[in-house]
Amino acid sequence: MRLFRRAATLSALLLSAALTLTGAGAAHSAEQAATGYVALGDSYASGLGAGSYDSASGDCKRSSKAFGPLWAAANNPSSFHFTACSGAKTGDVLNNQLGPLSSSTGLVSISIGGNDAGFADVMTTCVLSSQSTCLDRVAAARAYMNNTLPGKLNQVYSAIRAKAPSARVVVLGYPRLYKLNGTCIAGLTETERSALNAASDNLNDVTAKRAADHGYAFGDVRPNFSGHEICSGSSWIHSVTWPINHSYHPTAAGQSGGYLPVLRSLA
Repeated sequence: MRLFRRAATLSALLLSAALTLTGAGAAHSAEQAATGYVALGDSYASGLGAGSYDSASGDCKRSSKAFGPLWAAANNPSSFHFTACSGAKTGDVLNNQLGPLSSSTGLVSISIGGNDAGFADVMTTCVLSSQSTCLDRVAAARAYMNNTLPGKLNQVYSAIRAKAPSARVVVLGYPRLYKLNGTCIAGLTETERSALNAASDNLNDVTAKRAADHGYAFGDVRPNFSGHEICSGSSWIHSVTWPINHSYHPTAAGQSGGYLPVLRSLA
């Protein structure tokens, strides 16, 4: 009887060990399978301004020279979905971009929030209106960033985690637009340029805080763009240009030299 009990106990221990190992193996396999990459976001993520657009992307202006496709080409993820779209706001990400996310997604990158804060309208106002009108519009945008945008970012970041529970999420920020006391001899005043840079810093601060609270990595691109802002003489950001929608967006060099190294370091 004692031998029978010992044999039964040994069998139970072996079965328990086998189940434990099987469970660990399954979890490990699931972790290994989470190697797909999804690139979400707005025009800074889609690559507007960099050229080489996918004609099938239409007005989303997805460029093969954007940091997402560049990272994917260099790292060969098990799958790559590029849903970033020029003009996108947080609501557009929620409604139109999250479809490819799943448990097999291992990496997500996103740049979002500038359009919610009225980036295009701010720049149009500052280019076409007086300095006081520009500064008032910048102040309104910053109030939105501080009071309304955090809740909208929370919705996006929570939705990403719900759909891609295993993913590492990298939130990319925005560069400062201008080098102050730089080479520009016309256009906006230094006061306006300084106000726009401060708004960019404000947007980055808000975004970084929301990303950290969700356990996401924040990629600060400002150091990489330092010395390559508008008025630097070596700009990686378009000033007013043609096509007009390229204005104030990174060039191909800005994508590869400004954004890609930050994503590479955090992914």
